[in-house]
Amino acid sequence: MALAAHLRAHGMPFRIFGQPMHSWRTQMPEGMLLKSEGFASSISDPDDSFPLARFCAERNIPYADIGLPVPIGTFIDYGMEFQRRYVPELETRLLRHLAPGDGDFGLRLDDGETFRAKQVVVAVGVGHFPFLPRELAVLPTHVSHSSEHSALGAFRDRDVIVVGAGASAVDLAALLHQQGARVRLVARRRSIDFHAPPEQRRRRLSERLRAPRSGLGLGWRSRLCEDAPLLFRVMPRDFRHRVVQRHLGPAPGWFVREQVEGHVPMLLGARLLGAEAHNGTAVLRIAQDAGGEQVLEAEHIIAATGYRVDLRRLDFASPELLARVEMVEHTPVLSSRFETSLPGLFFIGPAAANCFGPLMRFACGNRFVARRVAPYMARTARR
Repeated sequence: MALAAHLRAHGMPFRIFGQPMHSWRTQMPEGMLLKSEGFASSISDPDDSFPLARFCAERNIPYADIGLPVPIGTFIDYGMEFQRRYVPELETRLLRHLAPGDGDFGLRLDDGETFRAKQVVVAVGVGHFPFLPRELAVLPTHVSHSSEHSALGAFRDRDVIVVGAGASAVDLAALLHQQGARVRLVARRRSIDFHAPPEQRRRRLSERLRAPRSGLGLGWRSRLCEDAPLLFRVMPRDFRHRVVQRHLGPAPGWFVREQVEGHVPMLLGARLLGAEAHNGTAVLRIAQDAGGEQVLEAEHIIAATGYRVDLRRLDFASPELLARVEMVEHTPVLSSRFETSLPGLFFIGPAAANCFGPLMRFACGNRFVARRVAPYMARTARR
């Protein structure tokens, strides 16, 4: 939606398809709090005139740039209002087929409409890419991915195991406990690395120099990831991929710590060995670092095991299109303007992380993307 808003400002005609805020509304649990601070959770419009802070002020919603977690419901409402104001032409239809043509692309929508376009931007987020460990994939009736759950009331009074140690896993465990589920957390990590709570006092100059603040968090590494994605792009490929995998991992927010510690049993340092169904329940076998195997039973297992971008999982992308897009580890190789090796085809969002860094995985990255891609697309279209 940020890119569409900027394209409008450049006077470029376009069409945009999808359900606004779909993943936030349907693939994340109700009651969740955003890990990103308020100042880093805005959608970019051309004049930067409608940040989250302004929306909250207009609606008399409590807000702070730092230290007051943003409820997911507030962020969804903000995104919907942004769409109404800046992207009124959004069509709530879905793309079903995308194929390359002779210098353009052929598209088919879910209602059967077909048309051609010179330029196409794929901005699908992570919804197509949930990752399920193979040890759990053998139990389709007793296992689900965290992205499949928004409302959690159905798990009341049920035994549930959540697998994972990141933000989605810990958030989900806390919310399930609040809904009355008997929940346990199983994770490969030996400890849960909660983010430290933000300091309420004004930071001294020496502290700001030692660990500057950015939309991605504190520290020079995060600051550089936000300020220099173009520099990141020209770094060696192995270095880039390693940083994307290791830096700013899915650590839970500070505010959820008190909701799980002492309330949710945690089996940490546990390696998945296998799973099977037995008498209507899921049986999970794990090996803990302390030694020995353990067998756990539950009515349901939720894998909060993150996402892995793999363009082969885009159900609308034709084999001909994928064959003409240069990829590394099934993610697109992109130009400095987010264009693939197939001219006119762009990928933005998490699919661009291996090229532009961790910034692409966070809401605050949308401003850089929109201001980088929109002018280029407009110039190319005029030519």
